[in-house]
Amino acid sequence: MRSEIISVTTGSRETVHDITAECADFVRGQGGDGLLHVFVPHATAGIALLELGSGSDDDLLAALRDLLPPDDRWRHAHGSAGHGRSHVMPALIPPYATIPVLGGSLALGTWQSVALVDLNIDNPQRQVRLSFLSD
Repeated sequence: MRSEIISVTTGSRETVHDITAECADFVRGQGGDGLLHVFVPHATAGIALLELGSGSDDDLLAALRDLLPPDDRWRHAHGSAGHGRSHVMPALIPPYATIPVLGGSLALGTWQSVALVDLNIDNPQRQVRLSFLSD
């Protein structure tokens, strides 16, 4: 298995950050078939496979605000207001995804992208581990 860490700057607001190009570049160098495992080693971020750029990313953030409001209800209460919801989010959007790789290319659906989902405005730097397991 080959593994590499990429750094992602998410900024100071909730975000759905597209990392599809970085994932595609990583597997292109591996050649052949296998699996790409994408993992974010943070307790407040997740990896999602979804359509991006057509409003779906904003819809996802709106849905998460509805499900996990940024208010003072959270027992985990350090950091900015509503920070506790960031610690609950990975139960809904897991910190990993596994994607088939065929002939050195991601076998995503036509409109699927790989995204880092981050509600934690207190930590603008994230690491994502890409691991390729060949057949």
